[in-house]
Amino acid sequence: MIRQIIKIDEKKCNGCGICVDACHEGAIAMVDGKAKLVRDDYCDGLGNCLPACPAGAITFEEREAAAYDEAAVKARMEAKKQQSEPLPCGCPGSHSRMLNPRHLEETQVRTQDQAVPVSRLQQWPVQIKLVPVNAPYFDNANLLIAADCAAFAYGDFHNEFMKNKITMIGCPKLDAGDYSEKLTAIISENNIKSVTVVRMEVPCCGGIEHAVKQALINSGKMIPWQVVTISTDGRILDR
Repeated sequence: MIRQIIKIDEKKCNGCGICVDACHEGAIAMVDGKAKLVRDDYCDGLGNCLPACPAGAITFEEREAAAYDEAAVKARMEAKKQQSEPLPCGCPGSHSRMLNPRHLEETQVRTQDQAVPVSRLQQWPVQIKLVPVNAPYFDNANLLIAADCAAFAYGDFHNEFMKNKITMIGCPKLDAGDYSEKLTAIISENNIKSVTVVRMEVPCCGGIEHAVKQALINSGKMIPWQVVTISTDGRILDR
């Protein structure tokens, strides 16, 4: 049937995930860092998600679509309430957001007269598979692309590597697929100033270095980049 239904412009979508929460029917989900209309029959066409979108990526369109299945939506919502099923996006932690930048001017805070190191993380999420391709924090950013073991091996990882950088982490041995396509899109579609790769000395970490190198080649951009290698006992071996 021809009816009014929402349309999501993937190019405008910044991956914030706010529309997923706004759509109580569960018609929208996050797919590869972008909001997608995944169930036509769950979309009532009323557009509660429109004012929630900060990027203006959601509009109405008239097209052939499955009829709104009110009974199925009600059954889904009831099942979700009773069984505590996960959100349609799979994980609320994938919602993109910037963090409080106050710590950029501080090295420590004091809690009950005890000095506490301050996090240098500027954005969320950090996993390469979860970060959106387009996000405000990528504009004019210095990227840190790190093996996820590195922060555990190197004691001062936040101050030494994360300070004033947008951080992305991954494990090429455990994560499915190749990072190079996602990294190519991030570098190509954003104004990236520099890239720092922090990897472990183990051979499997070569995958993350290779992916970054391939992404830089694919993007065709001449961006300053460096590779830092950390030993398993927490020493910087090469930079």
